[in-house]
Amino acid sequence: MRLLLKVALRNRKHLSLLLVTLVTLFVLTVASQMEMFALGIMSNSGADFFTLFSSDKQEKVISQNEISLEEVKQKWPEIDQNGSGAITKQQAAAYLAERKETNPLNWILNKAKQKFQFANSITVLVFILVGVAVFKGIWLFASRYTTQLIAIRISRDLRQQYFEHIQSLPMSFYQQHNIGSLSSRVVGDAGQISSSINSCLTNYLQTPFTIFSCLYMCFYLSWKLSLVIFLGLPFIIIPIVFLAKRVKRVSRQLQTNQERFASVLIDFLAGIQTVKIFSMELFSLRKYKEQNDRMAVLESKTAKYGLLTRPILHAITTLCLATVVLFGLYTLGMAVSQLIVFCGLLHLAYEPVKKFADENANIQRGIVAAERMFEVLYLKPNIEDKDGAIELKGFQNAIEFDRVWFRYHGDWILKDLSFSVKKGETVAIVGPTGAGKSTIVQLLPRLYEVQKGEVRLDGKPLQDYTQKSLRETIAFVSQKPFLFFDTVAANIAFGRDFPREEIESAAKKAHADEFICRLPQKYDSMLAEAGQNLSGGQQQRLAIARALVKNAPILVLDEATSALDSISENRIKQAISELRGSVTQIIIAHRLATIEHADRIIYLERGEKIAEGTKEELLENCEEFRLMWEAMYRKNTPYVQSKS
Repeated sequence: MRLLLKVALRNRKHLSLLLVTLVTLFVLTVASQMEMFALGIMSNSGADFFTLFSSDKQEKVISQNEISLEEVKQKWPEIDQNGSGAITKQQAAAYLAERKETNPLNWILNKAKQKFQFANSITVLVFILVGVAVFKGIWLFASRYTTQLIAIRISRDLRQQYFEHIQSLPMSFYQQHNIGSLSSRVVGDAGQISSSINSCLTNYLQTPFTIFSCLYMCFYLSWKLSLVIFLGLPFIIIPIVFLAKRVKRVSRQLQTNQERFASVLIDFLAGIQTVKIFSMELFSLRKYKEQNDRMAVLESKTAKYGLLTRPILHAITTLCLATVVLFGLYTLGMAVSQLIVFCGLLHLAYEPVKKFADENANIQRGIVAAERMFEVLYLKPNIEDKDGAIELKGFQNAIEFDRVWFRYHGDWILKDLSFSVKKGETVAIVGPTGAGKSTIVQLLPRLYEVQKGEVRLDGKPLQDYTQKSLRETIAFVSQKPFLFFDTVAANIAFGRDFPREEIESAAKKAHADEFICRLPQKYDSMLAEAGQNLSGGQQQRLAIARALVKNAPILVLDEATSALDSISENRIKQAISELRGSVTQIIIAHRLATIEHADRIIYLERGEKIAEGTKEELLENCEEFRLMWEAMYRKNTPYVQSKS
């Protein structure tokens, strides 16, 4: 509960709307109570004979079963003060309203009749009913709209804060959480929290006010009859407490399973081509069915615990109301109009309790959702700008890796690695799979932090610069290009306001202009999700164009030409070679043809630098590199059978 309130008050802008919501909820409660009194006034057709002529002493003790003629004669002059010989309803109401001995409810009803004099006017009764109904309707809409509005705004802000926060977390966070889990929390959990906050505003703020105000009025009207309420109170509290714990436990299991369910679905949709090629539809269906069935079981438990509470409480409250009616009619001798008001107020007190039991399951699910979301929101980025970090104003001298060590999951990926890249140089990093090549270029923009050693830029450690300015200095092309649902031009510009001329120039350098011009709307053509309407090579060329238009002094290519055909690869290689001397390039490649123009080549194996030098030096001095080079360029000579 405290966690949900913390979410609600996380943004101070919501405080004023929250106060307005509270006012509307409280006024709605008052309107409901007015409705009960209006029904009592309408049902009070006249004074009860026994109440009117009973002696004061008898009325204080218990209702009478008989009235003598002497008692009637004694009371008649007090009521018929005009001596007309007839008693009107207005005279009876005025007489009872002036008697201090009558019970408070009867006094209120008679005062109302005396004031408005509607005993013989149905029009006044209709106006009272319509007025109360309209008053309640207005505040019912206002209360529900404001509670929904604050829940919607809280959900919006929570989704925004969640997305902003996860973008600040390091890459290690994304390796520990899958896409299904993160998307489930930002969409499903935020929506559940919103719904639960809506329930909390009603159940934890309006409900106590409604219960205490209604019970106070019940005790004021008849303390004897109100004692019946306490008979059912333990039977109301016990089911709520008992079932709430089970709902919370099952909700936690359900939401965890929903994450797995979303992950399975996303995985198989992303790999649908592989599933079809291997004819593994039955396998994927079985994996999906396991999670789907498990979720159905947990949903059934949640439904059982959530729906079981209201029938129990309904039975208990109905018995209490029946006891009130019987005790009021046959023991206390109350009029029907008085019982209508009393039972109405009692119903107003019981109904929020029953509704609370109904909504409690929703609240518990919201608490679990908030716990899961705050698990992420409470995570602090382990890579942050230190105090006094400076802006990097361009690249002037060199990049230095000085005895760098890096490990992941306990295994050392890089071991005592040292090398430097001078401004304007083109350095290639090669080696077998798993040698740590990609890790090097991810340490440079501080996607990860080194465990030992130091990476320096222009003689200063990377930590001395702000992350934003450091990353603005680097243009990066990864092996898997990221394209989003927007136009071709927007994908190349990637959120920056580049002139169209620069975008087209970068596309021409990346040899992407040739296929862009064949699209229906050229640079204004919309790309499908993840660029699915383009081939792998076309996607990669757009990614290269995005890096080139940035015009950063450092260009990193991580297997950037792996998806290109030989012709496109040669064109990209030519475009990159034209940048030689003006842009510092770090190239990672398995296809050694793309690094022939490199000034230096660093050969890695199992995280260690084995050799460094030009292509010719490595072919002569590094056996491993020579074998890799020969494997890439070995030509198959046809076998010719000799004639004997």
